[in-house]
Amino acid sequence: MVRAESSKLVKPLYQGEPPSADLCIPLSVFDKITYNLHVELIYAFRPPTPSNSDIEKGLATALSEYREWAGRLREDARGEPVILLNDAGIRFVEATSDDALGRNVLEPSRALHLLHPSVNGVEELLQVQLTRFACGTLVVGFTSHHMVADGHSMSRFIVAWGLATRGLPMDPLPLHGRGAFFIPRNPPRVEFEHRGVEFTAKNAFDTEEDVPLTTDLVVHKAHFSREFLESLKAQASLGVDRRYTTFESLMAHLWRVVNVARGLDEHVASTVHISVNGRARLRPSVPDEYFGNLVLWACPRAKVGELVKRPLQSIAEVIREGIAKMDDRYFRSLIDFASSKEVKEGLKGTIEAKEAAFSPNFEVNSWVRFPFWDLDFGSGKPFSFMPSFYAVEGIMFLVASPTGDGSIDVYVTLFSHNLDSFKQLCYLLD
Repeated sequence: MVRAESSKLVKPLYQGEPPSADLCIPLSVFDKITYNLHVELIYAFRPPTPSNSDIEKGLATALSEYREWAGRLREDARGEPVILLNDAGIRFVEATSDDALGRNVLEPSRALHLLHPSVNGVEELLQVQLTRFACGTLVVGFTSHHMVADGHSMSRFIVAWGLATRGLPMDPLPLHGRGAFFIPRNPPRVEFEHRGVEFTAKNAFDTEEDVPLTTDLVVHKAHFSREFLESLKAQASLGVDRRYTTFESLMAHLWRVVNVARGLDEHVASTVHISVNGRARLRPSVPDEYFGNLVLWACPRAKVGELVKRPLQSIAEVIREGIAKMDDRYFRSLIDFASSKEVKEGLKGTIEAKEAAFSPNFEVNSWVRFPFWDLDFGSGKPFSFMPSFYAVEGIMFLVASPTGDGSIDVYVTLFSHNLDSFKQLCYLLD
């Protein structure tokens, strides 16, 4: 049982004179079209660990460089979304449990929701919960609003928090200025179709109906060893001049396995939505230190029958081609389209969090290259890091294994009646 002992707001801790608390930061096009929700993460650290007060002070120090988290989402006079840098603070919860977590690695379940603050109806853009277990294990639950930052930026903030707690410089510092990199061209050049892709009619999702809660969902953690991934990549790359990457090969494999496990008809079309970081794809590239959102979705598509019958190599090529389309031309085209009269008068981002299931599609979020594992409050890195329980069928997270040997842990949400089939197929090669 987890008991909340205290809950308060933590505000930025400045070294000198506090900055103005009435500055508004307009959201970029990439902020506007992402999910309007909190992303939830869970960390676990073995004892000994720093005190809650030391971790809180480090958090307040980190917020002085990442002020957006301590602000609030508002609208300006034109009705455009902004972040008000009012230093209102982030939610900080201290909790305890009489249970002994020991060295057991946390497993994905709905019980994880007890280890981070609730995300229902919250105004805070960042929330932290420190849960101390009887065995001395510290679990850190973390929720952050996606419209403030993507996974790339979020992971860098988390690392900075650890550095600040240890009294070290937060190097490199974040690069702010959300509009500076995404200025529309004059004249605009909209080279791709964005209506119905990133944007749709404003009333397309307007409904008073809530998404039905389903208890028939499970989150399964599948571990793919480096040896298995090498075999998978070798199979996908057999006879080709340019070998497929680990990601392309694994996505081709999982796209097939998930849809076979679902038992879908071979004529059903399936789209895999793959998050693509635009920082290195824009020309000139955007520095890694840029703090905000810079992600679009590649959308490879194929019929289930093709996924089953075609060789892995063919599916990997569909994945590669879909991702390759997300280049500088595509990102710039979206920036130009977002400033058009159509968007300003009647369109909004298509991404909504109302689906209870993505089937026959699924969504992939790869955190493999993000430095989430580098969070260190002073007593070493975590022994466990994972997403919380996401009750949306077909959502998938890829996380680097804590072993650091190139293996990957995949967290995938499935209907419980599809789980056995997924397990049977998961490690089968052609």
